[in-house]
Amino acid sequence: MTKIRWGILSTANIGIKRVIPAIISSSRGTLAAIASRDGDRAASLAKQFGIPVSYADYQSLLDDPNIDAIYNPLPNHLHVPWTVKAMEAGKHVLCEKPIALNAREAEALIAARDRTGKHVMEAFMVRCHPQWHRVRELVHAGRIGTVRAIQSAFTFSVLDPKNVRNQAEIGGGALYDVGCYPLVTARYLFGAEPERVIAATNRDPALGVDRVTSGMLIFPGGEQLTFTSSLQLAPYQRVVILGSSGRIEVRAPFTPNKDHACTILIDTSASLDGSSQVAEHFDPVDQYALQSDLAASVFLNEVRQPFPIKDAISGMRVIDALYRSAESGHWEVP
Repeated sequence: MTKIRWGILSTANIGIKRVIPAIISSSRGTLAAIASRDGDRAASLAKQFGIPVSYADYQSLLDDPNIDAIYNPLPNHLHVPWTVKAMEAGKHVLCEKPIALNAREAEALIAARDRTGKHVMEAFMVRCHPQWHRVRELVHAGRIGTVRAIQSAFTFSVLDPKNVRNQAEIGGGALYDVGCYPLVTARYLFGAEPERVIAATNRDPALGVDRVTSGMLIFPGGEQLTFTSSLQLAPYQRVVILGSSGRIEVRAPFTPNKDHACTILIDTSASLDGSSQVAEHFDPVDQYALQSDLAASVFLNEVRQPFPIKDAISGMRVIDALYRSAESGHWEVP
């Protein structure tokens, strides 16, 4: 079985804690090299994870002929520039979300794809998790009747001003970091793009980032998503999908622990105390490893890319419109 040889662009925490271990455990990938602007740190992590080569600069990683694909977890403002450079160096790219700072910037990725013939994927691992495949199957089968509304929340707390999430000038903030998950899962379930959106933000006066962003999206059939995202609230995740004859609750929708089973609740709403609900359980799974294997299959042209780069750009248009709405106080069109 052919495997993709991965290069890791930077020593970001998401790579160290989630994606590097996932590639190691995946079926279709091997780690070939890692790069950091701090050469000692790159070398230390290469030793820790058994990565054969480390580099003290990003370009050297891109120039390595023994690498097929790059994982890009750089700060948000560097997603597009280094993804384009990687594609021009002959590498496929799995780029962390959000794919860009805005939709206009993201358009450069289509031009780079067409110019180089290389694939680029946005890293939304939730769409690889079996629980979300099952939820979409249940919704489309009418298990809870006609779905008209989704309620979603993703909150946690990170107060360190040096954390990239708290640096407004490089793409920090709640909507970019965690608010994007309610957006992408609603678009995944409804199979459509919202027609209009409205949002409100609460900004940290010292850091300048949106520490809380809440909003509503209206889809073509009148379906609604309401969501709250935050970088300064107690950790919490939940998605509730409301239908005409029941509801589905996803209890750990976005970042479930890979060692823990997941549960979704299907409720006919016959009783408000929850006694009418049925639980479906999912064995522990590493959704980052599943994402890595999917990317490998796409990069090797074995399967069609299920969510092409145009989908990522559509997602950026929604984020752009929500930020505009927070400033204007009005509904905005993505």
